[in-house]
Amino acid sequence: MQPTELDMPNRPDDIWPALPQAAWSETCATLQLWMQIVGKVRLALMPKINHTWNVTLYPTVRGLTTSPMPYGTRMLQIDFDFIDHTLVLETSEGHRSTLPLKPMTVAAFYQQVMTALEDLGTPVSIWHMPVEVAEPIAFEKDETHQAYDPESAQRFWRILLQTTRVFTLFRARFTGKVSPIHLFWGALDLACTRFSGRPAPEHPSMAGLPDHVTRDAYSHEVSSCGFWPGAPGMEAVFYSYAYPEPPGYAESAIAPAQAFFDPKLGEFVLPYEELRQSADPDSALLQFLQSTYEAAANLAHWDRAALEVAAKDE
Repeated sequence: MQPTELDMPNRPDDIWPALPQAAWSETCATLQLWMQIVGKVRLALMPKINHTWNVTLYPTVRGLTTSPMPYGTRMLQIDFDFIDHTLVLETSEGHRSTLPLKPMTVAAFYQQVMTALEDLGTPVSIWHMPVEVAEPIAFEKDETHQAYDPESAQRFWRILLQTTRVFTLFRARFTGKVSPIHLFWGALDLACTRFSGRPAPEHPSMAGLPDHVTRDAYSHEVSSCGFWPGAPGMEAVFYSYAYPEPPGYAESAIAPAQAFFDPKLGEFVLPYEELRQSADPDSALLQFLQSTYEAAANLAHWDRAALEVAAKDE
């Protein structure tokens, strides 16, 4: 009997696949805009939740989901499926619409999504301008971004899923307030944030975001980590930062050796390619998450005994 793919041992490349930015930069840019369209539907339908958690998407075993969104007394859900490469829109009444994910303009994707919502009896009006991108083009007018490479999109999703797996271990070590593990479609980063419980000073303005959004996001002291897939000229990284940044934070000793503080980003970063080439990527990522959190918590004098799970309880 021939072994199936599921019987074969995993290779490191299967678990943490390569994702060089140059190989998928056009797909990355297009996918970010497609996700902004779907994310803005969630923004329009969900009640406001602290720290803008009402807008995020969530990794699934097939892609990314809005999770159920209220539409009157009904529920609507939209999923990116990166196995079959489809966008699936479903209602709690059992109605379903499926759109193929393939090379198409943002304008065409926007129109198809809006038409599918109409056909399901769940029309939604969204603000038609993308955010957190340079030189934004209205969705219905964007004929520029139109790339979709299925393999690259699937690799990106697989990294999000593996990151969620390891982040979940890290998240479980904290008994204080901690965010879900969720994808912010503005910058296309998967994030998880711990809170000390103390209010933070008013956050300065940030380019591409309204002040009320930024100040709600950082209303309280945080140590936040995430994965960002990069942009043209910038490779994918894991990141970690603190707000407010305590004195001496940038000079803190962290692990693993490949990680460093990037003064341009104002964050600690661990290059994704360095992680996937390491002997034990899971361990390296957990070291990065734990050591950067400890740098923030110790320097800012968090009540770690009250906020963390004791090692014997893990």
